[in-house]
Amino acid sequence: MTVIGLDDTDSRELGMCTTYVAARVAERAAAEGAVARTLLVRLNPAVEHKTRGNAALAVHCDLDGERALALAREELDRAATADPDTNPGVVVADCDPGAVPESVVGVAERAVREYVRPGTAREVVAEAGFATAERGTGRGLVGATAAVGAWRAFEEWTYECLSYREPDRWGTPREVDRESAFAAAEAGYPEVWDTVDREEGVAVCVPRTPCPVLHGIRGDGPDAVRRVADAIEGEPVARRRVFVTNQGTDAHLQPATDGVRDGRAYRLDGRVTAPPETREGGHVFFGLAPDGDSGGTAGDLECVAFEPTKRFRDRVRALRVGDRLTVCGEVSDGTLKLEKFAVRDLVTAERVTPDCPDCGRSMASAGRDAGYRCRDCATSADGRVERELDRDLAVGWYEVPPCARRHIAKPLVRGGFDAPVHPER
Repeated sequence: MTVIGLDDTDSRELGMCTTYVAARVAERAAAEGAVARTLLVRLNPAVEHKTRGNAALAVHCDLDGERALALAREELDRAATADPDTNPGVVVADCDPGAVPESVVGVAERAVREYVRPGTAREVVAEAGFATAERGTGRGLVGATAAVGAWRAFEEWTYECLSYREPDRWGTPREVDRESAFAAAEAGYPEVWDTVDREEGVAVCVPRTPCPVLHGIRGDGPDAVRRVADAIEGEPVARRRVFVTNQGTDAHLQPATDGVRDGRAYRLDGRVTAPPETREGGHVFFGLAPDGDSGGTAGDLECVAFEPTKRFRDRVRALRVGDRLTVCGEVSDGTLKLEKFAVRDLVTAERVTPDCPDCGRSMASAGRDAGYRCRDCATSADGRVERELDRDLAVGWYEVPPCARRHIAKPLVRGGFDAPVHPER
């Protein structure tokens, strides 16, 4: 077999999309031979140079290496835009996707969780003897190399059915019937997820950029995502392809064994040390003391739920100092941007000034180490008393809503979590 890796033909302003290029490559490869699968690999969402989805693509086919490279080059040229931030790359590996070298697998693992320089990718593919093509800075070689190594690097895969618009409609408002999208989402749930956000009334599957995608349906099975895509009414679909993907798997999360660093995403345990505070813009911050040395910071780690996470912020606002959590999210400027968190242990009581048993009024301090006294009734108490708290949270996992979810983040509805879940729909 041959693996064709592609990346960085996306343009935020001009609308091209690497998934579309991969779909065309796969169609042409299938016309000349056979295509086993097309991979959509979401890379590290915390890197600086990325589009929102940060996707790299791979086509697993039976073309010979020389023909595969020529075909990919043709589609790269066809997709070329004038965007200076677009720097495409292609890597063609003339081997089975399960037999790529460990060095290429390592690039895939690092590209999803860390940062890989183009020079590193260039050296790895040269050593492996793989053919390449690049434009501009060649930054796309990183994702292309990662896409080639991804099949060996990761074990958990989901699916996305991408439907593409007719070219003369690109850049114009999309015509998608909202009622049919919500009905299809309901029929496909929970095997198909993040199609819509019911609370916010948003069709999450429909992009807002000028790219060729009409809608993208994500789920656990290829037939299920096709059914939901078929049920959504709207403008004509020019082409459609089902991708095997690492979306919804949390492949980007790692333990903070060597400390917390910017540009990476973590899953770590800790205790709330500073109460939630809503700041300008509606963003909610709180302090967390990571267990042991896992924080790698001088003091607490600041965590934030940004305004676009909407109702998730109410879950964060319900936290109290002393609560034990597991938090997940990427770190930037020393702050962890929450994707989800698990409540492990809740503070259920607080020590408060006692009330007078006779009149019910709050007692006042009787002096240092002298307890408390009611000025009216002369009753006294030795010290503060414990009062039960009525908490709005339960033990278990909470997540951002579908409208704010990272592509690679795992929705709670997919299961496999180590505590009760409270999924958002």
